Amino acid sequence: MGKYKSIADKSVWLAGVRHIGKNDTVLRNLIKKMGTEKVWRNAKKWWEPDHYGSLVRSIIFQQISGSAGDSILKRLKAVYGGKLPSPKVFLKTNKRTIRNAGISPQKYSYLKDLCERIVDGRLELKKFERMEDSRIIEELDEVRGIGRWTAEMYLIGTLRRTDVFPADDLGIRKAVQKVYKMRKLPDADKLLKLSDRWIPYRTIASIYLWNSMD
Repeated sequence: MGKYKSIADKSVWLAGVRHIGKNDTVLRNLIKKMGTEKVWRNAKKWWEPDHYGSLVRSIIFQQISGSAGDSILKRLKAVYGGKLPSPKVFLKTNKRTIRNAGISPQKYSYLKDLCERIVDGRLELKKFERMEDSRIIEELDEVRGIGRWTAEMYLIGTLRRTDVFPADDLGIRKAVQKVYKMRKLPDADKLLKLSDRWIPYRTIASIYLWNSMD
């Protein structure tokens, strides 16, 4: 991962927990209640080291339930012997074959654009390991069907960056409202101001907030 720290590194996770607890009483109490080791281990379960695979999965799972997403992903993999096709193989596959796996016309166009960008070199996913978060978000935002939220999930789940805060995520907004006992659902501006105290470990704070809703 080069110069960038990873929340997969337990020492980084522990440093982040200490920093957040020192600067935020509310989250310190939440962390104490939920534990450190347990949340870290739970977070590791959904980390996806495959750059390409994580983006394909994000596109497929957009605006559908987790179970529906799992079913479609499984059907797509079945077309290729149980694994995801490489971008080149995907582009060579008949569109109808992919559509028959449950991929909608819109999501097919998203996956096609992603694969074309990888194949022609406009998108070099491996180089993201050495790039700043903001630049990665900019490049992924150019891919059809991938917006800021999907890019942020990629930064957290694949690159495991330490300071990502998806302020527009509804789950985060609801969690903050609940944990901080707010009357109204906070907007992104309010959340970003609140998150200043967690820098440079906002990813860890986000994970605790998500887990608090389970």
